Amino acid sequence: MTSKALTVPAVALGTWAWGDSGEAGDGDDPVADMLEQSLDRLGTDHVDLFWIHNPADVARWTPSLIPLLKSGKVKHVGVSNHNLKEIALADQILGEAGFRVEAVQNHYSLLHRSSEHAGILDHCREHDVPFFAYMVLEQGALTGRYSPAHPLPEGSNRAAVYNGILPRLQALTDRMGAIGKDRGASAAEVAIAWAVAKGTTPIVGVTKADHIDGVVRARGIELADEEIAELEALADAADVDTRGWWENEM
Repeated sequence: MTSKALTVPAVALGTWAWGDSGEAGDGDDPVADMLEQSLDRLGTDHVDLFWIHNPADVARWTPSLIPLLKSGKVKHVGVSNHNLKEIALADQILGEAGFRVEAVQNHYSLLHRSSEHAGILDHCREHDVPFFAYMVLEQGALTGRYSPAHPLPEGSNRAAVYNGILPRLQALTDRMGAIGKDRGASAAEVAIAWAVAKGTTPIVGVTKADHIDGVVRARGIELADEEIAELEALADAADVDTRGWWENEM
């Protein structure tokens, strides 16, 4: 039993709507119930990609997707915030019915490369599974827009997380800005280009038309191996931990 291959863009815009596992209810089949609610909201009879975001109980929730895959209401399954063992277990469960995990989505940026260090990126390459990277810009901290002199707006959750570490990011964001300037691009576009160069599909939120123009520019940036290594060394030297409260160790 096979399904049509998942089509993956070079960069995924944050306005893209997919089915989502959400938060399970108390019904007899909460996954199917959540899907029906999503289908109703989206005005469609199927979703191309259904994400399981919570890896808390892979063995419990993954089997519920098999009837939905067989019915055609779900075309592809992706897992998010799963470590390598959890990805493999979900893949095994789906594989017994002729399906598989067809996408992985984890927090991945210059400041947070745990999926790379844990071997998840290698696993995805070896099994031809697209890896979607969220928080590539670290909620703005890697855009070059913010600095110790110009911090994120006080009172926001982003400010609470990032303003204290902005001084340690200065060397990195300055270098990103310099690399971008040579190419007519911004530091944010360099961060996106880095994620693409690592073989991932970055998910980038867009709220303005020029953000889309920036994503297009980023797609055209080819970073040299030396530049990638330099950026990663500067990120490592910053020695910051941006793992979210919802994330487990990879």
